[in-house]
Amino acid sequence: MTFTWQYLYISIVAFMVGGLIVFSERWHGRYTGDYDLDKPQASHKKSTPRIGGLAVFAGTLAGLLVLGRPDNMTLNWLWPALFVASLPVFVAGILEDITKDIGAGKRLLAAFLSAAIAWWFFGGVSRVSIDVFNYILGFWPVSLIFTVVAVGGCTHALNIVDGMNGLAGMVAMLMATSIALVAYQVDDLAIFAIALAMASSIVGFFVWNFPFGRVFLGDGGAYFIGFMLAELAVLLVVRNPSVSPFYALAVLFYPVFETLFSIWRRRFKRGVPVDQPDALHLHQLIFRRLVRVTFNRRGAGMVPVMCNALTSPYLWVLTLIGLIPATYYWDNPIALCISMLVFASVYIWLYSRLVAWRCPRWLLLPSVSRRR
Repeated sequence: MTFTWQYLYISIVAFMVGGLIVFSERWHGRYTGDYDLDKPQASHKKSTPRIGGLAVFAGTLAGLLVLGRPDNMTLNWLWPALFVASLPVFVAGILEDITKDIGAGKRLLAAFLSAAIAWWFFGGVSRVSIDVFNYILGFWPVSLIFTVVAVGGCTHALNIVDGMNGLAGMVAMLMATSIALVAYQVDDLAIFAIALAMASSIVGFFVWNFPFGRVFLGDGGAYFIGFMLAELAVLLVVRNPSVSPFYALAVLFYPVFETLFSIWRRRFKRGVPVDQPDALHLHQLIFRRLVRVTFNRRGAGMVPVMCNALTSPYLWVLTLIGLIPATYYWDNPIALCISMLVFASVYIWLYSRLVAWRCPRWLLLPSVSRRR
């Protein structure tokens, strides 16, 4: 099977599983549907299956069958081990999608467990480009705790940005592609193959999710993808000394920063528990204050689907502001730190403008900017 057809096969498998979920909704929708339309973070108008993670999981699993080769033993053991490590957090997420009864704390613990299993298989972070911290991370208990918290936190973070049609899917595709490109440059073909397979499987799911939201990624999908991306970023640094440790943070910086900013906002600005859901994430502000206003002026009947879909491209562009330089300067700690600083500055500027209802005119959709 040629290179292109291998990855196309992975996308087709994910696409077919996604289609099966959509067209069999009548039988499982009462269990798998996201029917709580009154929760603060909800932006859809009808119950939708939230087990799209099964499509991504099936697509990447299919990659084991088409990409495994006798001459690449590293890939042959690395990929199955990653799947085994991902099972606790993936199962916890799927159970939440079906039962709606697995709390965020339990899912975070499952993410830590998956990260601990991966540390046992592959090792963990032992360098961060600062000598004193490198020395401390040389002690395995410190490395274990640091790696578990970092990978588990990043795993949980992707679920935070899974709020609009095509948002988490495209962001994850861009991140997986970045990891694949850097892996290719350092000749780590095992990481390259797995990252590209992840991106390919997300493409198959993405067709059903954007723009009309026929199926959602769900907690199972968000946690599975988040764990795989976080672990691939860590492995890329661990296996290739030329890759800066700051790249592992920079490639995942959007969901990580969103999570940290949300914790700060809830705890110190609003004085509420950090795990209390709200409708004040950046994508939700863009949804209400840059996009929905357009359709409210045209007529309320057009609001539900297209507002949701038109929100995500704003965040795709924002992600690329930090991701493009991170992909190019993967071996330059200073440039990577600057790229994260630029992203954080743009994020905070945009958030502060939107939350104060001072929307930049050049970001408004054309039909609104012409009327103002």
